[in-house]
Amino acid sequence: MRSLECPSSVSGLEINPVADGYIVYQPARDRIHYLNATAAVVLELCNGRNSVGDLPELLQLAFDLAEPPIEAVATCLETLTREGLIG
Repeated sequence: MRSLECPSSVSGLEINPVADGYIVYQPARDRIHYLNATAAVVLELCNGRNSVGDLPELLQLAFDLAEPPIEAVATCLETLTREGLIG
């Protein structure tokens, strides 16, 4: 992914907050996804306005981390993309 890309969640997802993240129903594929708190925040940040390069710092601020979680965000973005939740 280029750092200038601004991913966004795909349309039509049914997102339901739960205590430890989100349950996401994807009608187009008739699939249910269970997102932990980190993946839920990443999905929220994929709004078409935040660049891929900005996401680690935004997650660092959201969870008050000492360092931006660059690898964790990259892995999460790969998974969300592979599962068809962001594009």
